Amino acid sequence: MLADIKSPADLRGLSTAQLDELAAEIRQFLIEHISRSGGHLSPNLGVVELTLALHRVFDSPKDSLVWDTGHQSYVHKLVTGRREGFAKLRQPDGLSGYPSRRESEHDLVENSHASTSLSYGLGLAEARLQKGQRGHVIAVIGDGALTGGMAWEALNQIAHLQPPNLIVVINDNGRSYAPTVGGMARHLANLTVDPRYERLKEEISDRLKSLPVVGGLSDQAAYRFKESLKQLVQPTTVFESLGLKYAGPVDGHDVKAMEKVLRRAKQLGEPVVIHVVTEKGRGYGPAIEDEIDKLHGVSAFDPATGPAARKELTYTDVFGEALMSAATRHPEVVALTAAMASSTGLLDFAQEFPERFYDVGICEQHAVTFAAGLAMAGMRPVVCIYSTFLQRAYDQVMLDVAMHRLPVVLVIDRAGVTGPDGASHHGIFDLSYLRAVPGLAIASPADPSEVSGLLEAALRHDGPVAIRYPRAGVAVMPDLPAKPFEIGRWDEVRRGQDAAIVAIGRMVGAALEAADRLNREGVSCGVINARWLKPIDPRLLDDWAERYPLLLTVEENVGSGGLGGAVLEALAPAGLAGKVRTLALPDGFLPHGRQSEILAEHGLTAEGIAGRVRELVGVRVKAPTKVAG
Repeated sequence: MLADIKSPADLRGLSTAQLDELAAEIRQFLIEHISRSGGHLSPNLGVVELTLALHRVFDSPKDSLVWDTGHQSYVHKLVTGRREGFAKLRQPDGLSGYPSRRESEHDLVENSHASTSLSYGLGLAEARLQKGQRGHVIAVIGDGALTGGMAWEALNQIAHLQPPNLIVVINDNGRSYAPTVGGMARHLANLTVDPRYERLKEEISDRLKSLPVVGGLSDQAAYRFKESLKQLVQPTTVFESLGLKYAGPVDGHDVKAMEKVLRRAKQLGEPVVIHVVTEKGRGYGPAIEDEIDKLHGVSAFDPATGPAARKELTYTDVFGEALMSAATRHPEVVALTAAMASSTGLLDFAQEFPERFYDVGICEQHAVTFAAGLAMAGMRPVVCIYSTFLQRAYDQVMLDVAMHRLPVVLVIDRAGVTGPDGASHHGIFDLSYLRAVPGLAIASPADPSEVSGLLEAALRHDGPVAIRYPRAGVAVMPDLPAKPFEIGRWDEVRRGQDAAIVAIGRMVGAALEAADRLNREGVSCGVINARWLKPIDPRLLDDWAERYPLLLTVEENVGSGGLGGAVLEALAPAGLAGKVRTLALPDGFLPHGRQSEILAEHGLTAEGIAGRVRELVGVRVKAPTKVAG
């Protein structure tokens, strides 16, 4: 049946039996295709019926669908005519793993960061009212995203403005990336565990229908009676306390039940919150059985068995071990994460030191200021967060941590090019935006062996420190613990005469390989490991900039404001900036694709770096000598 679904209109004539058949086919399609390309598996398996119901009741794009944390939009893509695109899901020039305005008029919001849909939705709804446009705006938000403060800022404004064309659908599966934490999770859980109200409400409604009709007063009395019963059996929801209509909980895998509620909401003429309960990973045994994240995001796998247990070591694993080692020696160390314990390497820490571990939900701003409070009282907080998500807490890093000179350690995972998740997940801006923060020391390990030494240095430093590392594999686990590095000290790891490559992070390895190639070609090339973006080693000015005729900075960050900018600013007062050339990522948002291909496209490989040095020193690669005969 799926091949015949070219647009949402094709869903509206299907019977209940056909919808069930289509839902099963969609799940099979998703498992097969995600097993080849990788992607977000369980979030999409959980929203199949919800997506079908939404597209049967509403008329996209005349009605606007906004998906919060768009990794749950695969089914939406399927029913809006993009089935063929799944052959290149998350591949270069292929289908994005998130909503994409470039792909379809049915996609409105490309940002895959959580807790934003209600603000987008309110803006769209208000603009429609201002322009006199018909139609509804439906914001679909997960229960995990409701832990984010931005969602509550939007709900407050929705309650104030009361837009009649806005419907909020809470997709409640008890999880964000991991199990949802906090008071809101408990509140929603309480609404789903006690069915007494809904059962009694239906019984009362049936009995009231049998009474003689005596006009409007009877209707009002019935309404008041039902509301009183509701207050008796089920406490007022937080949404109703805000002045918003609440409906639910509704079985998120019953298309007809959801359609009934959605149609009622559509007719009300006031904002409604619809609470839909779904099962993450529904229909796929390995996802249901996975206790860590329900196979939230996966690489390619065998669909018959499910993804194998991950064996490859990563920088994240190295950091996790380094933090465990540090915590045994520093009782004041505590770890914080924003709903990403498994993906930032904190699961073992949480198990070993549960009283020293904090998962704050999808609340990056709160995480950083919470850490500031902990640091004020003598603890050593380590905030573990993705580069792209730390952007959301920039004000807190600047004013709550740095202005108070607090010893908070920011451990920044997934820095640099991350790959198939695309523009919203590439961590290519952190060197630039963090360098402007006064008093913040910023480091990046050249290889996994440096992670522990940088963490030790950060935990001993009397001030804030940020450590950023890439999403990359590791050959072996380094010995722990490591000797702390000196704050601000760089290393000249290869000495040369004609040029020096000043590299940071994993670009140091590429620079060393490039220098080896150049030295074999007769170009004497040095390599400097600029381990600390801030502070800068004074030897840059006192030694290297004087000694080398050319300095090429190399970084896995946008060119504006990062390592290249720091080196130029340091050397310009001495009139030495003319010796500097830069190699970095372009000033823009990178598309999704393979890490290696994106880096190669922008010259951030050994060959690309070597080629840039050849170009700058005016050396051509000699063609291989042909041997006669």
